Amino acid sequence: MRFATPLVPARLVRRYKRFLADVALEDGREVTAHCPNPGAMTGLAEPGMRVWLEPNDDPRRKLGWGWRLVEMPCGRLAGVDTGVPNRVVGEALRAGLVPGLEGAVRAEVRYGERSRIDFMVGDTHVEVKNVHFRRDGDWAEFPDSRTARGARHLDEMAAVVRAGGRAVTLYLVQRPDCARLRIAADLDPVYGAAFARAREAGVETLAYGTRITREGVWLGERMPVE
Repeated sequence: MRFATPLVPARLVRRYKRFLADVALEDGREVTAHCPNPGAMTGLAEPGMRVWLEPNDDPRRKLGWGWRLVEMPCGRLAGVDTGVPNRVVGEALRAGLVPGLEGAVRAEVRYGERSRIDFMVGDTHVEVKNVHFRRDGDWAEFPDSRTARGARHLDEMAAVVRAGGRAVTLYLVQRPDCARLRIAADLDPVYGAAFARAREAGVETLAYGTRITREGVWLGERMPVE
C-alpha cells in the first residue's frame, strides 16, 4: 500500500482529544493534524518524537494533514493509522499472499446482529486488527486499551464457526521491533475472555508483521501467536 502523496516530516507537540495532534513542521509552522487512531498509542505519541504526515488538499476535510508514521527512538518507523491495516491486508488477499486465505475477496460484508466483517474471502470471514503496542521484549500486544467492539466481534465470529462457517482474526503489527503476538488480557479482561471463547469455538488466529517505509506499508512475515 503506497501513500497517496509524499510524506512530510514534523515534530509532535501534543496529541489530544484522541483524534487531534499539534505538530511543528520543519519550516517552523505549527499545524494541527488528524490522528487516525482512537487507542492509547503508548510510547508512540510522546512530545518531541519525529512524525510523518500526509498532506491533502481535499476541501471536504477539515484538516490538511494526516498523521501516518512515527519514528521510534531506534530510528525505525511505526504506523499509527488504524485505517492502513485493512488496505494492506486487502491488497495482500487480492494478490494471494496470505496462505490459506484464497478466493474472491469482498470487503465490508454484513454479518451477525449489527456488524460488518472486514473481508469475506470465499466463504471465510476475516476480521483485521491493528497492533502497535509493545511493552516487553519482542512481544506485540493487543489491545492497548479497552475495546467492547472488539470483544463483540469475537463473539459474533465464534457464532459463525458454531454455525458451520470459518472465521479468522488477522492481527497486523505496524512496528518492526516485534516478532510475536499475545493478547493483553490484563488491560482488557473482557476482550481476553472473548478471545479465549473464540479460540475454543474454532476461530482461527493469524498475525503478520509489516514492512514500513516513508513510501508505504506492506504485508511482512507471519509471526506466532501466544
